[in-house]
Amino acid sequence: MPVNPLNPMVVQSDHTVLLEVNNPQYAEARDALARFAELEKSPEHIHTYRLSPLSLWNAAASGLNAESIVESLTRYSKYDVPGNIQADVRDYVSRFGRLKLRAGGAGELLLSSDDPLLMLEVTRNRKVRQFIREEIDRRTVRVDPALRGHIKKALVDIGFPAEDLAGYVDGAALPLHLLALMRANEQPFALRHYQQDAVEIFHAQGTARGGSGVIVLPCGAGKTLVGMGVMEKLQTNTLILTTNTVAVRQWMNELHDKTSLNPAEIGEYTGDVKEIRPVTVTTYQILTYRERRKRGASGENGFDEFLGDGDDLSQPLTPGSFPHFGLFRERNWGLVIYDEVHLLPAPVFRMTAELQARRRLGLTATLVREDGKEDHVFALIGPKKYDVPWKDLERQGWIATAHCHEIRLDMAPGQRLSYAMAGAREQSVLAATDPAKLPVVEQLVAKHPDDQVLVIGTYLDQLEAAAALLDAPLLTGKTPTKERQKLYQQMREGTLRRLVVSKVANFAVDLPDVSVAIEISGTFGSRQEEAQRLGRVLRPKRDGRPAHFYAIVMRDTKDQDFGAKRQMFLTEQGYKYEILYRDDLPNYDPERDHAAW
Repeated sequence: MPVNPLNPMVVQSDHTVLLEVNNPQYAEARDALARFAELEKSPEHIHTYRLSPLSLWNAAASGLNAESIVESLTRYSKYDVPGNIQADVRDYVSRFGRLKLRAGGAGELLLSSDDPLLMLEVTRNRKVRQFIREEIDRRTVRVDPALRGHIKKALVDIGFPAEDLAGYVDGAALPLHLLALMRANEQPFALRHYQQDAVEIFHAQGTARGGSGVIVLPCGAGKTLVGMGVMEKLQTNTLILTTNTVAVRQWMNELHDKTSLNPAEIGEYTGDVKEIRPVTVTTYQILTYRERRKRGASGENGFDEFLGDGDDLSQPLTPGSFPHFGLFRERNWGLVIYDEVHLLPAPVFRMTAELQARRRLGLTATLVREDGKEDHVFALIGPKKYDVPWKDLERQGWIATAHCHEIRLDMAPGQRLSYAMAGAREQSVLAATDPAKLPVVEQLVAKHPDDQVLVIGTYLDQLEAAAALLDAPLLTGKTPTKERQKLYQQMREGTLRRLVVSKVANFAVDLPDVSVAIEISGTFGSRQEEAQRLGRVLRPKRDGRPAHFYAIVMRDTKDQDFGAKRQMFLTEQGYKYEILYRDDLPNYDPERDHAAW
């Protein structure tokens, strides 16, 4: 029997949820779903979400209960919500917290449950059994406190995530406060309402329920300020991990500018400088450095982004091959901040498993990991504590209004023949680097004469050709840090209008006045990359102009398929891609487009 055929949602017994895009209730139903379901597919008219154990555990950890989830599904569904879905939601949500980790006396760590049969089942599991020291009673066992993270990971693996109430060490004290800055023609600096909310939810009034977890905010929304707000709450020595040396120095500049810390209290630990101070900022690259690693093996970003099949996070790390891992133990850190936490490389995950007594804050624009290891972030950094839809912040004026466009081009006959004859991997490269894209880049740049423009891609030969065509500088992973900072500064000052960048600029780049990004190639179907690239243009513009994001793809090829996958996360956030073809470009007018949107 239909509940309401005008509703936008169909909940199916295979744990998928279909959502109609062209429905008046689409936006509110999407925002409700995003709290407890994962987006899987996003074609034009029907989007597909999935209710997964991890999505439901994150919802439970954020305070959402099973009844409110079922109520949301019922409210927006056309038909009755299947009984197995209601039962599974209640079951998976109830699993979070049925097992609890608590501190015992004299540094002991206890794993307990009110359900003795569940404890029996869990403690007999081989993944968990190795960490148990002794059974205290039918509901409680003593486990190895040094392996707190490994235990949590094992419990996630078997489907019963523990609520960690064992608390944290305070770390060495560090008095600091945020400065109420006043600059010419600007309002006094203060945390925005959503940033303050994120800080308070993470801190949880200093209780054991706070102190570890992930804050998800779009690029340009001020995640760094949230990190500094948490530091002010905790007043403790802090280790900050980020993606590259440019990001390190941006963090340091913000700390100097907006906190009461003096320069002697802030240290840089990179390939150039190795200072260990009460607040130390370092990179994943330096932490995962191994002398025997072959040069260039870790890719352009300088570190392995994803876990390999051979990485076993259930085993303690032997850090001898990582000479800089001692940094984790150099000071009595009370807080570790993981910037761009979705990019954590495997060795840092493994060290984090042994840092569970330190408060851990993950910052990211998206928790999507293309290796599917989001559960490692959940287990070892903590659950998602705070998230806000990107479009909400756009409506409130905290990030720029963004117009997304996909431009589809046809391959020339000769190029199409080469593509048809190529193997699968070569096809991906041929389509991504098709020379037909470059004249379109030139056309788009010409249509934005008053905007600052980033041209973003993955393949260096293609980027070199684009830079030569536009007579613009090229920034890649090989560009020295000093030169990168110089180019970024010229963009901030407005003396440089065009910049061609590789994937090294996907994250941790503060270019507030860039309003146009043109993506000419991507890393296969990476959703996180698309989100990061749009983020380059989301900082609000001083003149209020909107941002434009263009993705150029070759029609009927893997390039178009990968482009569709890359767009999925942004579609979940409420963005729509206008589709343009080569014949549309002569008549395409960005100013008219502004009014239409």
